[in-house]
Amino acid sequence: MRHKPRRGPNAPGEKILCGLCGLCGSFLSLIPLPIDPLLGDIVDRVRRSRAAVVTAAPGAGKTTRVPPALLADGPVILLQPRRVAARAIAARIADERGWTIGREVGWQVRFERRFSADTQLLVVTEGVLTARLQTDPLLSGYSTIVLDEFHERSVHADLAIALSRQAWRARDDLRIVVMSATLDAAPVSEFLDGCPVIDVPGRTFPLDVSYRPGQSVAEAAIELLDATAGQVLCFLPGASEIRRAIGDLQSRVRRNVNVVPLHGSLDAAEQDVALKPSNNRRIIVATNIAETSLTVPGVMAVVDGGLQKVARYDAARGIDSLETERITMDAADQRAGRAGRLAPGVVRRLWDSRDRLRPHREPEIDRIDLSSTALDVIAWGGDPRTLEWFERPRDERIDAALSLLARLG
Repeated sequence: MRHKPRRGPNAPGEKILCGLCGLCGSFLSLIPLPIDPLLGDIVDRVRRSRAAVVTAAPGAGKTTRVPPALLADGPVILLQPRRVAARAIAARIADERGWTIGREVGWQVRFERRFSADTQLLVVTEGVLTARLQTDPLLSGYSTIVLDEFHERSVHADLAIALSRQAWRARDDLRIVVMSATLDAAPVSEFLDGCPVIDVPGRTFPLDVSYRPGQSVAEAAIELLDATAGQVLCFLPGASEIRRAIGDLQSRVRRNVNVVPLHGSLDAAEQDVALKPSNNRRIIVATNIAETSLTVPGVMAVVDGGLQKVARYDAARGIDSLETERITMDAADQRAGRAGRLAPGVVRRLWDSRDRLRPHREPEIDRIDLSSTALDVIAWGGDPRTLEWFERPRDERIDAALSLLARLG
């Protein structure tokens, strides 16, 4: 039997009874989000077409509300690009539903896991999903695969959708849902046999965006700290830039203001510090790890340095190397949206307003060495030359990857 959650009136703090598969039977206090009225339609469309693309503005609630709604038809595996996001999202869903991490909802990232045989919703990072598909190409333990933040177009996400579609075609009871905040949905829909696209409006408040080329992150952050009542989130390209900015900030801020880093090199406990509510004013200095999925509490101002670190293949050295580059316009919009989730926000961009950014991110599969990806396809049991890729790499790049693997033995 299929069950749907019974909802109370759509008002803040209103009680909602979650009756999904009996996973919880207590009344919970859920803050209504823009996606909530569309959950029934999303579930129905996924049941009819066995696939759907969900595009939702930042703050709509897609990541925490859609996967639990799909549990009525069986276990769900949710792909998140980053480790910190996987853990934080599992914790958020558990908190909203009154579930226990490791029981109803769990997570698995490289070298760490919190799930059990009872886990119905598993949040995993990209390499973990690939490894599971290699071990079990039909992904037989799950009814639905949810690929979140697909717009980031990491090579693992491109591989995941290609391998998942093979399982989807072999199993008539498997469903795929692709979700993103900024995505050209038409190619994804076409790849999944013309599946429906559901566009969800967000609840972003007005943003006051200003440009200050040449201003330092520390100067901008302190200005916005004085001009707003919430927390300030700053974006820098990497850990070394974050350490320098924090040193500059700590010599300038008042004693009751905390300066907190957030990047992928920190351990889980250090990352959690930035993701927990605080009674003190804070300046959080982060990489693009905070662009999507993660919610840093209380942010009302964003300082955007306009740079990111991108992996690119260095043909002369034969390896991938990290290069600092300008962000794209969709990334700038994602970053700005962090300031407009709770109330009207303020955004300071540290570049000239006349600068023209590229509109969308370049897929990682077009700019990195593919030997590891080719090896993943071979381990799955396929041939990189004949795999039905979402966006096929050029033949010469696949040949170069296979040639390197042959030389390495």
